[in-house]
Amino acid sequence: MLKGLKRVLGLDPNERALKRYRQIADDINGLEPEYSAKSDEDLRSLVADFKRRANEGESLDNLLVEVFALVREVSRRTLGLRHFDVQLMGGMALHEGKITEMKTGEGKTLVATLAVVLNALSGNGVHVVTVNDYLAKRDAEWMGPIYRFLGLSVKCIYAYMDQKERKEAYLSDVTYGTNSEFGFDYLRDNMAVAKDQLVQRGHHFCIVDEVDSILIDEARTPLIISGPSEDNVEMYTTADQIARQLKEGRDFEKDEKERNVAFTEDGIARCENLLKMPGLFSDAANSDLAHRIVQAVKAHVLFQKDVHYVVKDGEIIIVDEFTGRLMFGRRYSDGLHQAIEAKEKVRVGRESQTLATITLQNYFRMYRKLAGMTGTAVTESEEFKEIYGLDVIVVPTNKPMVRSDFPDVIYRTSLEKFHAVAEEVEETYSNGQPVLVGTTSIENSERISKLLKARKIPHQVLNAKYHEKEAQIVAQAGRFGAVTVATNMAGRGTDIVLGGNPDFLAKETLRKEGNVEDLDPSKYQQLLEEYRQICAKERDEVLDKGGLKIIGTERHESRRIDNQLRGRSGRQGDPGSSRFYLSLEDDLLRLFGSERIQGIMEKLGMEEGEAIEHNLLTKAIESAQKKVEQMHFDIRRQLLSYDNVMNQQREAVYGERHRILEDKNIIDHTRDVATGVVDDVLNHYFPEEGEPEPERAEARLRGLFGPGFEPYLKSVDSSRLLPEVSEQIKQEVESRFIRKIENLGPLVADELMRFIVLHTLDTSWKDHLLAMDELRRGIGLRAIGQKDPLLEYQFESYNLFQSMMGRVRESISELAFRVTVVSEETRRSPDRQSLRESRDFAMPILSREVPGAGVGTEKHQPIRKGPKVGRNDPCPCGSGKKYKYCCGKNA
Repeated sequence: MLKGLKRVLGLDPNERALKRYRQIADDINGLEPEYSAKSDEDLRSLVADFKRRANEGESLDNLLVEVFALVREVSRRTLGLRHFDVQLMGGMALHEGKITEMKTGEGKTLVATLAVVLNALSGNGVHVVTVNDYLAKRDAEWMGPIYRFLGLSVKCIYAYMDQKERKEAYLSDVTYGTNSEFGFDYLRDNMAVAKDQLVQRGHHFCIVDEVDSILIDEARTPLIISGPSEDNVEMYTTADQIARQLKEGRDFEKDEKERNVAFTEDGIARCENLLKMPGLFSDAANSDLAHRIVQAVKAHVLFQKDVHYVVKDGEIIIVDEFTGRLMFGRRYSDGLHQAIEAKEKVRVGRESQTLATITLQNYFRMYRKLAGMTGTAVTESEEFKEIYGLDVIVVPTNKPMVRSDFPDVIYRTSLEKFHAVAEEVEETYSNGQPVLVGTTSIENSERISKLLKARKIPHQVLNAKYHEKEAQIVAQAGRFGAVTVATNMAGRGTDIVLGGNPDFLAKETLRKEGNVEDLDPSKYQQLLEEYRQICAKERDEVLDKGGLKIIGTERHESRRIDNQLRGRSGRQGDPGSSRFYLSLEDDLLRLFGSERIQGIMEKLGMEEGEAIEHNLLTKAIESAQKKVEQMHFDIRRQLLSYDNVMNQQREAVYGERHRILEDKNIIDHTRDVATGVVDDVLNHYFPEEGEPEPERAEARLRGLFGPGFEPYLKSVDSSRLLPEVSEQIKQEVESRFIRKIENLGPLVADELMRFIVLHTLDTSWKDHLLAMDELRRGIGLRAIGQKDPLLEYQFESYNLFQSMMGRVRESISELAFRVTVVSEETRRSPDRQSLRESRDFAMPILSREVPGAGVGTEKHQPIRKGPKVGRNDPCPCGSGKKYKYCCGKNA
């Protein structure tokens, strides 16, 4: 009612934007006769003029009408596709940095070309992000003729491509790729040790296709580049054996909503008895094993095979719960993936240590202008606005929507529900009407498949196990009599055309004949024409039967996923229908459904096989979905709140790395770091309040820069005398540094100093990420003490970061003053041992003949006296790390 009132009063921001867009679309249409009359060369010459005007400072908004008219004409000539007015409106929303919501089949891929070309005029590069590699390559090839006609280069990035080719792709005017590739390239750029290893050139303008899937669904999992840690994998096997002997209700309670488990007193005692380890859950020395047991129990009771993951070729592959796709290369963190591997009796991999990480939220917020498009965004408009500052513009369909969406049907049990679905499919199939059955898991899709096989109904199954055939299956789901069972139809990227897709059919025929690689154009055109006639005939038959029927076997946690399934029907004004079949045993109703739904069902005294349907029940179910959506929003908001703390530190470190890679005076930079460390040391040991410690200050300076500083500090008994002494010490340090550079030679010194600074910063950052992981893991316990965990995390992480940067500066100074270069002859010299004992050779030696050799402190093994050092105890060498991460690595 409120929305209707806003629309009538002209207060609806969406309607105001559409009204403005329609006026601009009229201006674009006014140029169509003029542009249609121009030759190809005349059209191409316009691009150079637009670029000149943009470079001279004219705003892209002023160029929009002319550029959009140009792109539409070029599209008509190269692809045979003319942008509809609603597509022009969608392109305007993208250019303004908003999210365009357009229904399935409205041509979002073509819409993107308008904003891409306009924003590519600046020469800074435009990124177009898709949900998988197939769509990235397809869209780049499909829309490529438009860009190339206009003199714009277009490339696609994908996994495992050559470094040189990847860099060229980013230098193109338009770059297509997946969110993972863009994000990981950013992280890899910030691990590069040389300027020529960088591939990205900034973040100017980005369009995210299926923006809700990428910026919301996948945003719950951060991007992580990791390396193997030294953890003992046998611990996971032990934990799995214990987990198999525990029982729910007696030893632990599970919380399916939060995906967590809580051990009872009996459960803790049982674990301790089985392992003969009193204090297993209370002794900090046993915390690792206790944590593994908790993860093992989670793996057994909260993560199901063929629902949350699949076992493929001896590996655990995660299934994306929103799209049903396999997430190759992804692993659950915190030891959970290893717990699942132990559960399924496959090889257990080592737990990884984070080397670089960023959330998708913070990656995409780096773009100066961000836009997106999808068929379902308005339900998440609050999150898009709060997290990304993005408004959602709902663009009307080109033709009126005539699909019929029927109320949900609810049964008592899932068995009754699935039999009812099978009967509905059988009746629909006998009538020749195509039907698409949507499920929320691989397990349920295969369950439906078995029921259909029993009824001898031919059908296609699309889930993560048959991912390779995705496009072919989806493209033909609208043929006469077609039955398709699909897991989570989110972001499939291929339209279901009633009557079938003749292009896919022609290529499939050639593929069966074995000559799809050496495509014969004449043969292909012949097959294409034949299938066009067949598909046109089938389309008329399907339209007579009522179009594509959608049957949902369960409501998803997110209304968007349900809407995406529905949106497969009713494309471009086609008829169609949709209905969801539910049961009281469905997870959504069981965990989040109101008791009122179950109460109504019980009062009606329903018999077996009976079902009820009512709009009130449908609204109650949507209310349950809103609860789940809010819960997930809170999770993502919390993830972002914690990552924002890390993001400030990440930006500081990565910004410093870029300055180091670009710095032509790295030697001066290193000298400034060394003199700055002098101030750090003196301020620490000569506090304004408290007793000065000149002996300790001299010892620290001696450890960093060598002996000879005692005379400077001999007469200093308070901080008042420090400024003059500080300058004297800095001059001494500078003179020693200059001599070191002269001994090394300017070229070698430049290379060594750059390597030392980067190596030290990267090593410290890696250790800092590990410390932050451990801090984050335990910070929630601060709530018990009536403290805000987030505020505590901010305070603690700030202190950790400051300590890290202090160690970085000191390590750089120490290495810079100790490093030296020797030849292979010196390396093989019989006097090498005596040389090692001198101060310069206290570090591993760099050699000109061994490029890229590392610099680092030698590992000092502690003298083992007294009680044995525990793996989680502080390392006796004084590094500040746990023993297992320091000297105990190889113990």
